Amino acid sequence: MNCLLMGSSKLYLPHLGLSQKPPKPHHFHFSSMVPLSCSTPNIICGLRGRPRKPLWRKSVMSTEAIQAIQSLKFAKSSPKKLDEVFNGRITRLLKSDLLDALAELQRQNELDLALKVFKFVREEVWYKPDLTLYCDMIRLLGKNKLIEMAEELFLELKKDGLEPDTRAFTEMIGAYFRLGLVGKAIEMYELMKASGCNPDELTFTILIRSLKKVGEEELIGAIKKECEEYMDSPEKFLEEVEQKKVRNPIVHVLICLIHLEFFLTFVFFFLLQPKSRMLSLVKLNRNFGSKPYMSN
Repeated sequence: MNCLLMGSSKLYLPHLGLSQKPPKPHHFHFSSMVPLSCSTPNIICGLRGRPRKPLWRKSVMSTEAIQAIQSLKFAKSSPKKLDEVFNGRITRLLKSDLLDALAELQRQNELDLALKVFKFVREEVWYKPDLTLYCDMIRLLGKNKLIEMAEELFLELKKDGLEPDTRAFTEMIGAYFRLGLVGKAIEMYELMKASGCNPDELTFTILIRSLKKVGEEELIGAIKKECEEYMDSPEKFLEEVEQKKVRNPIVHVLICLIHLEFFLTFVFFFLLQPKSRMLSLVKLNRNFGSKPYMSN
C-alpha cells in the first residue's frame, strides 16, 4: 500500500512521481544518520518570484460567516442538526465567507468542524486546488497529533494536481516533531530538498529548536551548516534562534506559582480580613495620637 507508515523508519512516496536529480556540490546529507528511501526528484517548486496570493484576505469577518460558525458550534453534538446547518446556512455563504469561516474554525482548533467545512469547500463548483488550504489543514492535524491523517492529506496534494511546496514540507516536519518522530522529520526534510524546495527560516527554526529538545547535537550542527547555503545572513538568523529559546516548562510552572501566591496573599489580607486590617490602622493612628472614625 502506497502510504506513509508511522512505525516505519523509511519514507515511501513512490507515487509522487519524483525522478533522479544530480546532487549539489558541497551539500550535506543525513543518509549516514537517518535512513532515507526516496528517489531524488526533478521538480522545481521553490518560493520565488511573486508568491501566489491565498484565496482570501479580510481583516473582519462578515456577519454571515460569524453566524455560520456559531451555528456549526451549537449543532456539532447532533449530526442531524449539523446536516441542517450545512444544507442551510453554510450552503448560502459566499466563497470568501466560507473560506473565512474555515480559517476561523482552524484558529479555534475546532478540528471536526474544520474537516467537514474543508471537505465541503473542495466539493464546491468554484473550488480550485490551493496549497494554502492544504497547508492550513496539515498544520491543524499536526497540532492535534493526528499524524496519519496529516500524511494522507499530504499525499492527496498530488491527486488534486498540486505539488508540495516549502510550507507543506515544513508543516509535515513540525507534525512529526510533535510526536517525537525525529527520524521521520529528518526524512521529510531530505525529501524537501530533493524535491527542489528550499528550506526557509521557519523550517530551520523548527528543526533546530525541536532537535535541541531531544538533545540531537550532531544533527543540530549539520543543520546549522546548511543554513549557510540557504540563508542570506546565517549568523544573524542563528543568533536570533538561540535568543528566542522556548521557556523551560519547570520555570513556567514556578512563575505561575509565584503569581498565584501573590494573588492569594492579596485576597487573604484585603478581602477576607477587613476587620483585622482596620484594627491595625486603629493601632497605628493611636500611636500618633489620633482617633479614627469607625462606623458600626
